[in-house]
Amino acid sequence: MREMAKGSNVGLADLSDDTGSVIVSLRWSSATGDGDADVSVMLLNGDGKVRGDTDFFFYNHPAAPDGSVQLLGKAPTDGGSEDRISLDLTAVPPDVERIVVAASQYGGACFGELDDLRVTVADRGGETLLGFSIDDAGVESAFLFGELYRRGEEWKFRAIGQGYESGLAGLATDFGIDIVDDSADEDAAEGDPEAVQAVVEQRPSAQVPPSAAAEPRVTLPSQDTRGQEPDAGTTPRRTRGPRTAKKKVTLPRVAKKSLAENEAWRPARLFPAPTLKSDNERELRATSVLLSVMAEVPEFGRRLTAPFGAPAGRMQTFTEVTLPYGETPRRPDGVIRVERAGKLWTGLVETKTNGNPLRPEQVQDYMDIAARRGYEAVITLSNDVALEGCPPVAAKTDGRRKHKVALWHLSWAEVAHQAQMLIRHEGVGNAAHAWLLQELLSYLQHENSGCHGFQNMGPAWVPVRNGIDTETLCQGDRRAVEVVESWEQLIRQVCLRLGGELGQKVLPVQRAKRGVDPQTRRAALADGLCEDGRLTAELRIDSTPGVLTIVADLRTGKLRTSMEVMAPEGSYPLTSAKRLLRMLAEAPADLHVETLVEGGHGPRGTLERLRPEPADMLPKDGTRATGFRLSLFKGMGVTRGSAETGFIRSVDDVVDRFHAQVVAQLGPFERRPAGRSQPAEPAVAGAGA
Repeated sequence: MREMAKGSNVGLADLSDDTGSVIVSLRWSSATGDGDADVSVMLLNGDGKVRGDTDFFFYNHPAAPDGSVQLLGKAPTDGGSEDRISLDLTAVPPDVERIVVAASQYGGACFGELDDLRVTVADRGGETLLGFSIDDAGVESAFLFGELYRRGEEWKFRAIGQGYESGLAGLATDFGIDIVDDSADEDAAEGDPEAVQAVVEQRPSAQVPPSAAAEPRVTLPSQDTRGQEPDAGTTPRRTRGPRTAKKKVTLPRVAKKSLAENEAWRPARLFPAPTLKSDNERELRATSVLLSVMAEVPEFGRRLTAPFGAPAGRMQTFTEVTLPYGETPRRPDGVIRVERAGKLWTGLVETKTNGNPLRPEQVQDYMDIAARRGYEAVITLSNDVALEGCPPVAAKTDGRRKHKVALWHLSWAEVAHQAQMLIRHEGVGNAAHAWLLQELLSYLQHENSGCHGFQNMGPAWVPVRNGIDTETLCQGDRRAVEVVESWEQLIRQVCLRLGGELGQKVLPVQRAKRGVDPQTRRAALADGLCEDGRLTAELRIDSTPGVLTIVADLRTGKLRTSMEVMAPEGSYPLTSAKRLLRMLAEAPADLHVETLVEGGHGPRGTLERLRPEPADMLPKDGTRATGFRLSLFKGMGVTRGSAETGFIRSVDDVVDRFHAQVVAQLGPFERRPAGRSQPAEPAVAGAGA
């Protein structure tokens, strides 16, 4: 890997023979788990400006129709997160000379608060070609990480590392994107009520943090109005308007009323699952169902294969393919082929369902076949969720071969997540494609499909629980590490499922010291499990006021979900307490509310007891309340199915309940209007104050 210095450049062809498609990754970390940034990509012409609205890619506009750019979203890493961008350089329009990769923060945050700012570029086979670290970030709220640019027929990469204190507004202005602040919007609205509709938010309105509400917004140039003159006798309209892309189809969350005579009638399904009898049948059916839908729904097929370096092009999929291998031919579960500009990209698929493990020797055979035949990838698909530093199956690559084969992994939970994101939130090209994805999702969620994702805590789970119960589990026990790995897989799957339902980013927060590798971190967590008998995880959900914490206490058999809500600076304590109780009017009566005070803990009680007397939430000694911790408790429920399955279902249940009944009801606290004098709030003398 080539390590880049600020301002340096390198030709991609000098680093690899396979750079027609690359994956650019931006990552950062935070010791506290706080902090995040949004990635953006700009396609620039020879003048260094965007050509139009379709040249700016960000959270609300993640992909180009020709597949040249696709934002693949965030993936959790130890201590932070990583944003990946797929760039098909063979599909970039010829009048685009530069591709700029940037990131921005919001809400007054700056990049100096994050650690390990780094960009890497990998080739189609997944091999990292170059890396560039930024170590001089300070008060900047936007950063240009790097750019790919043409030199003749070659693409080169330049390490930029330039920051903007003016945030996304300053960055976008430099590249020909209009910025309209709130005051300008109000003025425009007075003269033209439709002018406000011409503003494109950087983030969805439902997900803009309150602290970012006053930030400038990005208006993109509209291709439909370029070069057009206003009609005579009409008031000149703004020459830059809303994006006019074709509207995509999503399915309603609530299904239409059934025409069945009674509840015993079951709707006909395109992909029936009840008749499956064996694991072999489940694998064959699941592979065929998935690959056929990938080929038929371009958005879905591209979404799953772009991270593996596949180009945007015509896709065909196959099953029951026999390939020669010595004296005994091999038959992978499936083959994916994508054609673009006369070139083929090929990936072999190995599928497992119902919790069956991948076989390393089988995957190794497919890696060898792919290398001999010039295929690009081997894709494994199973219930397991891949973890950083802990692949579901290991395979060796013959370094003597010039042709490189990449080994990738998908979980069934990731497949279901992508299908749900498309049909519920982002949309697909037409209603037929949306229906196909819905049928796929129904199949994956059927209890007999075997595609339920991670559903077993592993063979070490019961011995570790027993060892904690009898206090015989010692630090350094490898079985405790295996349980920690299973716990992380479960939490990753919870994030995928919840994110698919909400249409929002849900990521695990991993608090680790800078530079700690995944295995060392997991070993430390395993030692903590042996000592206190607890598994802990934190989830960050977009548009929520805090981090959702999950604690599984294996000694007591209890699960606790909680979130800390901070009170605004300068607010009256009693006003904040009353406001919180009003927001939680529909929350469960057994919700525990604990007041957080400077240097310790304050009063606590159930919502049922505190509702009549909000003043009971406040310390009687006048100590300042900084916020509130909201918690729900539930038993692990190991009576349903096996102990492993019962535990996993319990975790799913408590997260769903806490989010629906508590988190979804929380909104911003009311702040005192600036500049107004208000009477002093009476001191809290007792419960009735």
